Amino acid sequence: MTSSISACSTGSSAEPPPRLLLRGLRSHLAGPFDLALAGGECVAVTGPSGAGKSLLLRMIADLDPNEGEVLLDGRSRQDWPAPAWRQAVVYNAAEAGWWSEQVAAHFPGPSLAATRRAAPRLGLDPALLDAAVTRLSTGERQRLALLRALAGAPAVLLLDEPTGALDETNTALVEALLAERLLAGTTILMVTHNPAQAARLGRRHLRLQGGRLIGP
Repeated sequence: MTSSISACSTGSSAEPPPRLLLRGLRSHLAGPFDLALAGGECVAVTGPSGAGKSLLLRMIADLDPNEGEVLLDGRSRQDWPAPAWRQAVVYNAAEAGWWSEQVAAHFPGPSLAATRRAAPRLGLDPALLDAAVTRLSTGERQRLALLRALAGAPAVLLLDEPTGALDETNTALVEALLAERLLAGTTILMVTHNPAQAARLGRRHLRLQGGRLIGP
């Protein structure tokens, strides 16, 4: 777990320009949210069930109705075609959707071969990519969904309980892989119910309560 801590907590004293910037992001259920995340930074968000944590991530990804401004590397979300935005700023749900019967169909082009190579990093048999989705356990689906989210090398990952269905061993594997992505410059906004995970991975730890983010 040491690599996870060092990957998220080290850095230069000078503040880098924001990778992801939220200005007055809100819906009728939550917000407004103002938040800036640097490249390679992980911010962990905790809070009670129903506080709006998943809604926050979905608003950033422009999957739920919202108002306000979201910028990626200084470019407003409204200037991006929607598919391009969702490839650069990827939302990974706690229970990801699977729209085809076969696992492999969810990994188009070269991402299939890349995922076969990466699967053992998360304790997965590469042969699972040739299986039917219905044959996967909940934990296998969760880890494969994460690999699917990572396949396009997004600038920002919006992770909703990325290890919620995993045991301690597989949680450590996921955290180690995420730590590597942070070192490579990926920005992560992560919802978790695990305060220890928030401390391990998050450079900052915010709490969502009463529709607002609270913390440093």
